[in-house]
Amino acid sequence: MDGDERREQIIKILSENTLPVAGTELAARLGVSRQIIVQDIALLRAGNKNILSTNKGYILFHAEEGKKAYKRTYKVRHTNDRMKEELYLIVDCGGKLLDVVVEHPIYGQIMVDLIIDSRQDVDNFVKQVEEYQTKPLNALTDGLHYHTVEAKDEKILELIQEKLEKEGFIA
Repeated sequence: MDGDERREQIIKILSENTLPVAGTELAARLGVSRQIIVQDIALLRAGNKNILSTNKGYILFHAEEGKKAYKRTYKVRHTNDRMKEELYLIVDCGGKLLDVVVEHPIYGQIMVDLIIDSRQDVDNFVKQVEEYQTKPLNALTDGLHYHTVEAKDEKILELIQEKLEKEGFIA
């Protein structure tokens, strides 16, 4: 299988999955290294394929036709020990956490896709942070960061705003 065929297969696999697919899984299914998959994803993105990289793997993003999604960005600050509380609050209200963004004084804006929409996703994310003994992105900015949240209506976004303010997360 040549590179073009492999990239077609990647798109096919991602199109058939609603959940993210790990790079290692794609590599195993296609008989190549994970590094080849990373390069293929970069080439697909350069060719205008909207592929998101999350902590759970790759996902092909396409706007769902007929579905209106509402989004809001929240500027928040907290210590690392409150991360799980903040994420639970958002998903418990019905929000889907799309990303985390920090404004670094040297590197500028750093954004990472998260795609977290359940307590299980939160638990998995926090577990990965702990297992890899890493720090969340907000550690670069003294806890200050932004989250883009998607919901099915404005009422949910308002509820999230109110609860984030009440719990002292809004910066």
